Amino acid sequence: MIMMKCKRHKPALLAAWLAASLVGASAEVKLGNEMLVKQGFRALASKRVGLITNPSGVNRQLESTIEVLRRAPQVNLVALFGPEHGIYGDIPAGDKVTNRTDERTGLPVYSLYDKTRKPTPEMLKELDALVYDLQDTGCRSYTFISTMGLAMEACGAAGVEFIVLDRPNPLGGLRVEGPLLEQENLRSFVSQWNVPYVYGLTCGELAQMINAKGWITSRCRLTVIPMRGWKRSMVWADTGLPWVPASPHVPHGESPLYQVATGMLGEIGGVNIGVGYTLPFQCVATTNVNPHLLADALNRYHLRGVYFKPVTFKPYYAAFKDQVVGGVQLYFTDPARAPLTAINFYALEALKQVAGRDLFAEAVKANKSFAMFDKVNGTDAMRRALQRGTSAAEIVAGWKTGEEKFRRERQPFLLYK
Repeated sequence: MIMMKCKRHKPALLAAWLAASLVGASAEVKLGNEMLVKQGFRALASKRVGLITNPSGVNRQLESTIEVLRRAPQVNLVALFGPEHGIYGDIPAGDKVTNRTDERTGLPVYSLYDKTRKPTPEMLKELDALVYDLQDTGCRSYTFISTMGLAMEACGAAGVEFIVLDRPNPLGGLRVEGPLLEQENLRSFVSQWNVPYVYGLTCGELAQMINAKGWITSRCRLTVIPMRGWKRSMVWADTGLPWVPASPHVPHGESPLYQVATGMLGEIGGVNIGVGYTLPFQCVATTNVNPHLLADALNRYHLRGVYFKPVTFKPYYAAFKDQVVGGVQLYFTDPARAPLTAINFYALEALKQVAGRDLFAEAVKANKSFAMFDKVNGTDAMRRALQRGTSAAEIVAGWKTGEEKFRRERQPFLLYK
């Protein structure tokens, strides 16, 4: 019927219509969980399966991977594993996730965010394979990739296969930014792996690198179910996929961009980054700051792909609760090319220049710890440089050698060229 209608159009229009249709069809991203179904669940056949997931573990139709596996006759799903925030995303950031029985499915739910951060032998003893389907943000400090690697290590020790249902990196696969994990004493759940702050890999690619590089004490039998149609140049908006909040303060597909741009800054204190308001990670605001002067100062840096607009608001919880704060709201005009990690450091510099607000000096005076800031940086060198007055531009330039080295090291593990 469609072809009959098309014959009424001129040949050029027909050719254009067909070309657009083909481009649209080829551009559709098929997630790892969708490719698993397309392959008839072959990777899980005749296996007792556990699943690490949360509300972000869905397909294009927003069907939960839990439900997809439960109704598949080829799959024997016997246990669920909850990362930070739990399998239903109902646990606040940092709060413990407990072992329990899931009322909806009747399955045991094992916590990977309590006294232990990786599966115990007891949790794995009834499993042949442990499946991972979580949407991370592409940032080293986001804890899901730590959960993934530590679960791989536990599976390696227990002789259990680890299967990654691959998902897009919402920041794209080209962006590599920020400091490497440089100090072993700062290795933590927010800096678990030897990668830059923004590492430009999918979870499947990162799993291959973790396993092959020996970053875990027991390498596992690893299977990655790749996506189809994903390109390294894609940020989340390019995928056409729905976004389900990966955690409470990452509500939208563009939220990972903002998380990287202000997340480090939020660990120092003295500012509100939109958490506790309607714009999580999208702002840099505090008291006794002229929003227009701060916006002008940040825009004078001419950072590619980002614009800073004055904003005033009253947080209803978190930093500066019920106080009026002023500052800037971030707008990404070219998300794929904006220097995200650098924004943290330029904002620190601008606050000091415009308002005389030295957040590090204020934190020292208030006897606040810099432990979390150092951990997310993977080094205390950034903080010490800032405290000495090193410019933001010099700090950002100092990442280049490590970034280039990592780009070379990751090449063998890229699934999407």
